Amino acid sequence: MRRLRRALTLVLGLAALAAGPGPCLARAEGPQRIVSLTVCTDQLLLDLVDRDRIAALSYLAVDPTLSLKVEEARGLKGVRGRAEEVLALRPDLVIAQEYSTIATVDLLRRLGFRVVLVPLATDFEGMRRAIRIIAAAVGDKPRGEAIIAAFDKRIAAAAPKDPQRPRALAYDVNSIVSGRGTLVDAALTAAGFHNTARERALGPGDRLPLEAIVADPPDLLVLANAPDAFRSAVGDNLRHPAFQALLKSRPHMQLPMPLWLCATPRIADAVVALGAKRRALLGQEGAHE
Repeated sequence: MRRLRRALTLVLGLAALAAGPGPCLARAEGPQRIVSLTVCTDQLLLDLVDRDRIAALSYLAVDPTLSLKVEEARGLKGVRGRAEEVLALRPDLVIAQEYSTIATVDLLRRLGFRVVLVPLATDFEGMRRAIRIIAAAVGDKPRGEAIIAAFDKRIAAAAPKDPQRPRALAYDVNSIVSGRGTLVDAALTAAGFHNTARERALGPGDRLPLEAIVADPPDLLVLANAPDAFRSAVGDNLRHPAFQALLKSRPHMQLPMPLWLCATPRIADAVVALGAKRRALLGQEGAHE
């Protein structure tokens, strides 16, 4: 059955190639039928091109638990990354992240479609690189550079001017923490915190036992989700009486997951929010850094 489906997909692709001048030909002003296959590239693409140039985004673009661009994406076609649905759109550019929708990307390339793979970014420099890759692919490098410049300006304005580095820890469902080499770590560092996950002995999947946090709590606990957001066992660690007692006795804040799930310029919002919390912790509420 799988071989039959792949054969049908190849037939659809060849038919698409025969139906017109070819998938890789775009007008001089850049590709006009762009398809994005992942929620992170969706959001960058929406920053870089007008809606009428987007043929489809991933179906997750309108999921508010993952995407920051729900309103901008509403009304655009959503795809699940299957080759058949992408071929039917006859795109002149397909954008995906590395290691995602591998079979679809491979088939599209073999059929002659233009596919651009964007590396998964885990820090600010990786985000800048991703923006530049997509900006070049869509034919608007100046717009990409303007977005990067605006991001860098916000980060510079939010940077602390004093050397104090309160200890912070980002703790999520299933006891997962954000250690070195994550976007949350980059945001904490930019906002003037020391991420204690960097020095902790983490278990599989970057998990940290609740006992370790209770024994040595940070100055600030950062949550991606409210304790009652997940009613399954995966969120039991956030509802544990010991953790609830810790929240009552220690400063904490919620940093919504869509802000840091993908490397987009909106990670600057997280840095600004963390910076405000840092000033409050240090008694600098009225200070302008």
